[in-house]
Amino acid sequence: MTTAPSSPAKTAQPEIEPEPKSALERVLLVVFVVVPFLAVLAAVPLAWAAGWLGWVDVAIFAVFYIVSGLGVTVGFHRYFTHGSFKAKRPLRIALGLAGSLSLEMTIIDWVATHRRHHKYSDAAGDPHSPWRFGNDWKALTKGLFFAHVGWLFSNERTNRKRYAPDLVADRDIEPMHRHFTWLVAASMLLPPLIGGLVTWSWFGALTAFFWASLVRVSLLHHVTWSINSVCHVFGEKQFTVRDKSRNVWWLAIPSFGESWHNLHHADPTCARHGALRGQLDPSARVIRWFEKLGWAYDVRWPSEQRLASKRVS
Repeated sequence: MTTAPSSPAKTAQPEIEPEPKSALERVLLVVFVVVPFLAVLAAVPLAWAAGWLGWVDVAIFAVFYIVSGLGVTVGFHRYFTHGSFKAKRPLRIALGLAGSLSLEMTIIDWVATHRRHHKYSDAAGDPHSPWRFGNDWKALTKGLFFAHVGWLFSNERTNRKRYAPDLVADRDIEPMHRHFTWLVAASMLLPPLIGGLVTWSWFGALTAFFWASLVRVSLLHHVTWSINSVCHVFGEKQFTVRDKSRNVWWLAIPSFGESWHNLHHADPTCARHGALRGQLDPSARVIRWFEKLGWAYDVRWPSEQRLASKRVS
């Protein structure tokens, strides 16, 4: 049964979890942030002709990138955080599992952090605003790094019961949070297992691990983090907002439409972020497919009147 997100203002929970991130968690964060990124850098000189990248690797990479990426954008973000649509139980479980394969955070921590971001967007209290250090170029450079990746290394953890009480109490979702380690293992080990079985070789398993595990995780992480950093500094403003959110067109495809960030902050519960002519939004298209299949319902699509009321004059 789907439950509506509770308003943080109706609880007396503190902003931050009493238990901070452990040293082990931060060490593991370094491993999952730095190692995949180094893998991307190392991938530059690896040419197709060298035989270290084949169609099997490309196919596994694409499937896991799309599944885990849409799990974040359609699942973690538009469904679990903002309630842009309602979903039948099998779909909501599938979205929770798919988003967890991104290795960005547990589903509850991700949702809690993002709800807190919207409450304080680009103001004191925002967990990852690029404007937190000031407006001059030095402060903004520091802020961009902080918003992109630096904030992850803080030992603070957004309070789950304050910002995601619905998910904490959800018997389908809470186990995904509690058993996140197993989902991490599945995300990293399934690609080499598939690659090894398809090619029937250890080399096929190794290349699949490199491209579809390490490179895929790193690319998806940096695309997601770019919404926090790049899309709050650069780009176009087409809708009236109280923060610095902007649209960045060249991130639209890799982010599955999340980079139409200006409308999202103008109307957070809207299921479509790229609502204007020419704004491609793959996540909205997937939600439309779910709706046609009867798996999603009560979708909050934008109306012309609502868009017009929020347009920059």
